[in-house]
Amino acid sequence: MSSIEATTPWSRISAHWSARTWLRTAHLVTGLPIALLGAAVIVGLTVASVLFVWTVVVPVVALLLFFWIVRLLTRVQRSRFAAFLDVDIPPVPRRPLSRNPFGRLLQEARTRSTWRRLSYHLLAPLISGVGAASVVGAWAGGLVTAALATRSWAMGETWQSTVFVLVSGTLLVSGPWVARGFAVLDVIAAEALLGPSLSDQLVLRVETLRESRAGVVDAADAERRRIERDLHDGTQQRLVSLAMNLGMARATLTDLPEPAREVIVQAHEEAKQALKELRDLVRGLHPAVLNDQGLDAALSGLAARAPFPVRLDVDISERVSATVEAVAFFVVSEALTNITKHARASGAEVTVERRGDRLYLAVHDDGQGGADPDLGTGLRGLAHRVGSVDGILYVDSPSGGPTTIRVELPCA
Repeated sequence: MSSIEATTPWSRISAHWSARTWLRTAHLVTGLPIALLGAAVIVGLTVASVLFVWTVVVPVVALLLFFWIVRLLTRVQRSRFAAFLDVDIPPVPRRPLSRNPFGRLLQEARTRSTWRRLSYHLLAPLISGVGAASVVGAWAGGLVTAALATRSWAMGETWQSTVFVLVSGTLLVSGPWVARGFAVLDVIAAEALLGPSLSDQLVLRVETLRESRAGVVDAADAERRRIERDLHDGTQQRLVSLAMNLGMARATLTDLPEPAREVIVQAHEEAKQALKELRDLVRGLHPAVLNDQGLDAALSGLAARAPFPVRLDVDISERVSATVEAVAFFVVSEALTNITKHARASGAEVTVERRGDRLYLAVHDDGQGGADPDLGTGLRGLAHRVGSVDGILYVDSPSGGPTTIRVELPCA
């Protein structure tokens, strides 16, 4: 029944003058004063900044107000489109503005979306003016000619009455089409100039992916810390107890047959070796000293356990985030391990320095060189781990040595 009613002539006629038509008309009519007022304020502030350029203060204040008005008008226009046309124009993603007035002006002036929004506010009076005049003219003309047709018919002027009826009908029928056409034109202009451009959407997407990746990295780092804690408090303690029991059996059960004593001795040595490897594994995952005392103490432990002399220089006035500390520790740990296995070096030097919002780390050795990230999984793993926090890895390792690994990590 409903589908049949939807296709009847009356339903089509009523849809032509439905509430949507009146909302489009209201959108165009209300848009005209907003557009005219906004354009007048923008032009006035521009003229003031030019006329009083010699005062410096007036142009700065005028331009700050200029950009603020552009943002305010954008919010008002977006609300108007949502209220009357049910069109949601997403806001342009904004970056934090500088507190310095000159820096803020420079940021606003270098932002393309600012000039796109300004273009719409200067174009809006034309669209709204012509649209409002056309729609109001159609509706008002239709009503006036309808009144004239009634008057002519009452006076017996049949021919004139017929003409007025045709004109009135044409205007009243064309009114909704005019409103729809200018509303569509306004929506196209607003979505193109007030909404985010493709580059803005890509920036927003990159920021979202960066935040999600940071969350994944933090979650993985927290999981490593949990594994380290579980191994330290659970498995390691059980191995310590096992090694102690085997040691006591080895020391006290001296009257056992020699094959049985050999089994106990072998089991004791294996337990001690497993305990040592587990401690090394736990220490490599995320040492407790890194959480408790920071990067300096953790790297000091790495340098002390290296089988060659390591000169360590750490200059960090303020601790960085736990994730960045974990990455820096992993880089130094993996670099020293690679030096031990492949470099044949007599010594190494590790320097860590924080400058501003960047952490600079370098590992230098006097080995045989020839390290290539494309040929080994170790350096590729370092590059991936550094890249997970938007860091940069440089490897300088000519054949014959020496080798220098430099890393830049963001602290913010």
